[in-house]
Amino acid sequence: MPENRLLIVEDEIIIARELEVRLSRMGYIITGTAATGRQALDLAEQTSPDLVLMDIVLRGDMDGVATAAEIRRRWGIPVIYVTAYADSDTLNRAKVTSPYGYIVKPFSERELRANIEMALYKHAAETRQRNVERWFAASMQGIADGVTATDSRTTMTFLNPVAESITGWRREEAVGHRSADVLHLVSRSAPDRIIDPVGEALRDGLAVEMSHDIMLINRRGEEIPVGYSAACLRDESGNANGAVVVIRDLRERHRTEELLRRTQEQLLQSQKMEAVGRLAGGVAHDFNNLLTIIQGYGDILLNNPRMELDSRGHLQEILRAADRAAALTRQLLIFSRKQVGEPRVLNLNEIVADTEKMLQRLIGEDIVLSTALNASPASVRADPGHIEQVIVNLAVNARDAMPSGGRLTIETATLDLDSTFAADHAEVEAGRYVMLAVSDTGHGMTPDVRERIFEPFFTTKGPGKGTGLGLATVYGIVKQSGGSVFVYSELDHGTTFKLYLPLTDEPGTLRINEAGRARTTPAGTETILLVEDEAAVRKLSLEILRASGYRVLAAQDAQAAMAIVAETPQIQLLVTDVVMPGMGGRALAERLTAQRPGLKVLYLSGYTDDAVIRHGVLRERVAFLQKPFTPHSLTMKVREVLDNPLAD
Repeated sequence: MPENRLLIVEDEIIIARELEVRLSRMGYIITGTAATGRQALDLAEQTSPDLVLMDIVLRGDMDGVATAAEIRRRWGIPVIYVTAYADSDTLNRAKVTSPYGYIVKPFSERELRANIEMALYKHAAETRQRNVERWFAASMQGIADGVTATDSRTTMTFLNPVAESITGWRREEAVGHRSADVLHLVSRSAPDRIIDPVGEALRDGLAVEMSHDIMLINRRGEEIPVGYSAACLRDESGNANGAVVVIRDLRERHRTEELLRRTQEQLLQSQKMEAVGRLAGGVAHDFNNLLTIIQGYGDILLNNPRMELDSRGHLQEILRAADRAAALTRQLLIFSRKQVGEPRVLNLNEIVADTEKMLQRLIGEDIVLSTALNASPASVRADPGHIEQVIVNLAVNARDAMPSGGRLTIETATLDLDSTFAADHAEVEAGRYVMLAVSDTGHGMTPDVRERIFEPFFTTKGPGKGTGLGLATVYGIVKQSGGSVFVYSELDHGTTFKLYLPLTDEPGTLRINEAGRARTTPAGTETILLVEDEAAVRKLSLEILRASGYRVLAAQDAQAAMAIVAETPQIQLLVTDVVMPGMGGRALAERLTAQRPGLKVLYLSGYTDDAVIRHGVLRERVAFLQKPFTPHSLTMKVREVLDNPLAD
């Protein structure tokens, strides 16, 4: 039995009552009867009927046609007209409201029921269709790809919002145009070759293309890399009646792939620089041991009053060459980040200002030097001497790139590097930085040169005009300071180096005034344990310290050193190399200071990075002497450590 709910709108009470009885007998539920349009609207809102039986002629200010139109507009309830009028004017007015039936009085019960059932069926079918259309529209709205549809003549019939965005065509504009006008697809490698996915789908049933070669030229003339898939639409008989084409915008994919490529290149470059750095550090370590011996014995001979005058001159040349070699190894160590610096909080603006006069003399009068410094302090934590060296090295490099003169500009700025910048620059983490930019108007670099400029010993200068360590040193200092360096260059348009150092809010510190220190005689009588695996360096150090009055016990490794300590009750100072076979100097110092509280330690090394010395040790502050050292620097450092009460 049907249980549909009906509303009767009839101003004749007898007819309304008759309809109510007959419809109830048929099994329908009557939600109410109304004699006027206003009553009908109120009952429709209160009872939500499935169907309204509407008389056209009603009392009041709203007739049946106006009432039906309002009911359809507000709630979409189907209406069947039940009226005695069938003239053309009445029919034309009724058509405007899209009725679901029109019954002319008098009518039979069978006619009434047939009209009601057909109206309910039609309304249910239309409701299902609207739901499908809404679902389809919502799906097309939410899908990330562009979706288009055509008929069998390749005429456009549908575009979703994404397709509108990609093609530049609004749906109402595109419908009726040929698909080739809206989907203007060409091959990137062969722009004259037109691609027709609709034709392919109508011919072959399916077409798919996701290569990097397809470009869509949209209505604005933009070239967009896309992929597409197309499928043929068929009717119930299997005949092709259209095609659906899905367009995928590949711009983001291309950007991601390009970012991945650049990141991989940066990673490979970083790994290559790290490998070269380890090699450079190892070479410098061994070389520093040799230079320690050369400079040490050279100083001893030079201070010998019996040295002949001619031989003294020759010896001075040897020591000057050793000094130059030591300077080269220091640059290698800085590049490989194995040079221990003395970082402190400094204002980068002050460093640039302090070096400006020196730079002007260095670069010559034909190059104009200008600075643009940040208005607020640009505070970083770094070794001031190292930062000065960075500025000088970059200025010299710029000078050599401008043999006929030009402009050198040095800038500082504080800025926030966001995640987008960090994503494009693999070596940078998002955060607050101080930027130091050094720009020139020189001849610039080719991409091949730009990729290799930070490699040690790589130079484009002629023989004898450069060591190839200047920019490698810059790279090492910046990395050791926790920063990153990038270079931008174009042939005949100059070069810009941009250095990013972490901004710090720590208060600045002042340098200790070396001239104000009380100088002490580098001599003493304390007992020193010297641990050095390099025999020649051990012998030299032993000779220097004993000549200064110290009692020195020497060991070639940690095991021998611990044996000496076990047999010697009083040792005031441990002088140990950092890197040794077996147990290193740091581990040895930790063990001996645990056994002998108050034992002071001086580390020696041809190379070591900050982490080896400054982390994992018993004290935050340590005494360190970099090889190569001179007899005077060794005895001064030993005396300084012994006299320092904080070194315990």
